[in-house]
Amino acid sequence: MTNHEHGSMDIKAHEKTFIGFVKFMTYSIILILIAVVFLAIVGG
Repeated sequence: MTNHEHGSMDIKAHEKTFIGFVKFMTYSIILILIAVVFLAIVGG
């Protein structure tokens, strides 16, 4: 068993996944807001 050294782990995959998640959530929120505004205008 090897000893863990703090800060030695490669986190590039984690950062890429997190950036993708943030983009997905941003686009989702924008789409939901557009849908809500559209429904408010139309009177849906």
